[in-house]
Formats: sequence, C-alpha cells, structure tokens
Amino acid sequence: MAGRNDRKDRNKDRNRDRQADSEFSDKLVNLNRVSKATKGGRTFSFAALVVVGDGKGRVGYGLGKARDVAECIQKATEAAKKNLITIPLFKGTIPHEQLGKFGAGKVLIKPASAGTGVIAGGAMRPVFELGGVHDVLAKSQGSSNPQNVIKATIDALTKLRSPMTIAKQRGISLKQVFEG
Repeated sequence: MAGRNDRKDRNKDRNRDRQADSEFSDKLVNLNRVSKATKGGRTFSFAALVVVGDGKGRVGYGLGKARDVAECIQKATEAAKKNLITIPLFKGTIPHEQLGKFGAGKVLIKPASAGTGVIAGGAMRPVFELGGVHDVLAKSQGSSNPQNVIKATIDALTKLRSPMTIAKQRGISLKQVFEG
C-alpha cells in the first residue's frame, strides 16, 4: 500500500516539473561538433547553446556539452533555466539605449516605436523574441561568435533600468522622467 502512495507522489512531482517547464520556451542557437583524436580513432562530442524565455520579460542562456546531441541540448536547457534574468519592458520595448560587452562581443540595443519588430541579427534575435521584447533595434559591433554575442546581449539587458526605478531613485514622478 505504501508503494502505491509513493508512486502517486512521484507522479505529482513529475507533473509539477512539466508544468514549470511548459511556461518556458527554448531555442537552440548553436550546435558545435568537436572531435578529439585518440588512439582508437576520433571521438566526437557536442556543445549546444540554448536560449530559454517565457515571453514576459524573463530570459536566460545555457551551454551544454555531451557526447550525445539530445543530452547536450537537455543540459544546455537546464543551465539556461538556472541563468534567468528579468528584462524591464516598457510598452513592448526596452526603456533606453544600452551597450553590452563580453569578451570581443559588443552589442548596441535601442528602443523602437510600436510596430517596428525585432531588428536584430544572428544570436541576438532569439534572446529578444523569447524575452518578450516586441520592438527593438540591435546591432552586433564586435565578435560574431554566438556565445559572445548572447553574453553581451544579456549584459546589456541586465544594465537596463525601468522608468519606475529611475523615478523612485531620483524622487520624482514618472511623468517628469520622460520630460527630461
């Protein structure tokens, strides 16, 4: 009898994990095959770069390495869920212009008017799409390496401050923040 209850509890935990996973969508940005020459021949392994987001302002990235592609992507997804940041969205875009840097990767992100869409290239696009940013202008100015570009984009997004935060810090109303 105790075994049956334990099984029910495990199933409840499994269902709860699936519900938590279902709120996030993920996108594979880069899959790299790496080979190592050994005495018995070449050994292949894989490295996956995955971006995860809920479309409501939370986004993260992860890198996973394994000998199997599926396991590699799963590891990257789990790592991405541990690396989540919150984007301060303002009317579907970002509140202000920001530069982000990581290594040789440099990224410039600018707010855009409604209806512009996500104008970003390469590895930046999934970060904005999964993060819930609908209108943004972005330019990668340095390295085109997907890892550095994503890390620079996340750096720029973490530096953003919402208009409400700025108003509170300055001790002024939200209307005065936009009047300048």
